[in-house]
Amino acid sequence: MARAMFDYTKTILNKVSFEPSLFCRELQKALQRLLPHEVEELKIWIKSLVTKNPELDQCLIYLTP
Repeated sequence: MARAMFDYTKTILNKVSFEPSLFCRELQKALQRLLPHEVEELKIWIKSLVTKNPELDQCLIYLTP
């Protein structure tokens, strides 16, 4: 159950990665819901996703403290 929210978040973010504004909105929600260690894992995953989809780089501002 502990990984369920993290995996669900990755699934949602992957599905909305075609639209940067929607991706940013879902990313903000995810950062509020996930545990701190999950947020760190998510940051790594998102950075790799941004290399494949450069239009999402505007959402990286939400990952900085």
